[in-house]
Amino acid sequence: MSILVKRAFLCALSACLLISGGAVRAETGVSESHILLGQSAPFSGPAAELGRCFYDGASAYFDLINARGGVHGRSIELIAADDEYEPDKTVVNTQRLIEQDKVFALFGYVGTPTSLAALPLINKARIPFFAPVSGAQFLREPFNPLIFNIRASYAVEIAYMLRQLVGNGKSRIVAFYQNDGFGLSTMETLRSKLKERNMVLLASAPVERKSEDVAAAAKYLIAQGPEIVMQIGAYMSSAALITAMRELGYNGGFYNLSFVGATTLAAITKDAGVGTVVTQVVPFPWTKRVPIVYEYQRVYGAKAGRSYDFSSLEGYIAAKVLVEGLRRAGRQLTRDKLIHALETINPRSYNVGGFDIRFAPGDHNGSNYVDITAITRNAKLVN
Repeated sequence: MSILVKRAFLCALSACLLISGGAVRAETGVSESHILLGQSAPFSGPAAELGRCFYDGASAYFDLINARGGVHGRSIELIAADDEYEPDKTVVNTQRLIEQDKVFALFGYVGTPTSLAALPLINKARIPFFAPVSGAQFLREPFNPLIFNIRASYAVEIAYMLRQLVGNGKSRIVAFYQNDGFGLSTMETLRSKLKERNMVLLASAPVERKSEDVAAAAKYLIAQGPEIVMQIGAYMSSAALITAMRELGYNGGFYNLSFVGATTLAAITKDAGVGTVVTQVVPFPWTKRVPIVYEYQRVYGAKAGRSYDFSSLEGYIAAKVLVEGLRRAGRQLTRDKLIHALETINPRSYNVGGFDIRFAPGDHNGSNYVDITAITRNAKLVN
């Protein structure tokens, strides 16, 4: 072989190896300078505050990391799309994020029915689905290696609620629930947890998603003589029921899951909401005793006009844990490497800041943290 032919052969071989190597290394949504994430969440409609606040909290942390040079030299870009808390729109958004925007991972979807609608697309694309804002069991069982939860399940929240009620001697319970995948599946969990304690649900009444038509439900539930109304829904319908039942003379308690959006619920119900209890899956955002909360206050609160709340804190924590997974996955980033890297995060290897996250192969339920808050006068929340 002549020197010229040999040199040409070696150049061609090198080019092939580079192309081949580039194909092996390349991953959808990852470039030399950026990592693309996609989010479908309500930025308008009856759960808009949940979507906006989660996004703002996550963006605050991503902006901090990007200002420091990103992760292995790559900036994180979050492409967000409004689904108005409507499953059909979530499907359209998810298809676009995966097929057109070609994002690396999906992040911070808000809601049970919307997450359920996106799940077939997630499974088909084999794309990581990180930190959905839902405690639904289908996101936890059966195990799906693509899904990583950073919040406690609704089963854990309900069990915590019932311990509180039993301790206070309350047993006459009715339920008000959103008539969709969120409400129906969580009602099954509630009945199961009540059965475990030999307790009986006196009655239940549904409300359609996005509806504030609660007059009939309020009259029906109050006629049962309840001590406690368990509410499974977002803040608009829950606030409407609280106000309607107070106007009918009900003086008992209301218990809500974290998804309701406590800050907005308190603002809407005003004095009618006094005494309403809400379980929470992240620490109290106004405390300075928890390191991650103090960090969140300094970073998130640095931008004028921002108020602390549970949803933005959850978004901040979610972004921080995801960034740690991206860092551990290394410069040659792939979806599989991210999944394996996230599975190494636990309290022994990573200190989130007083909020434990524990992932492992076969177990992506990162937290069982539950706390309780109550609404007081002037729309304040106490811990």
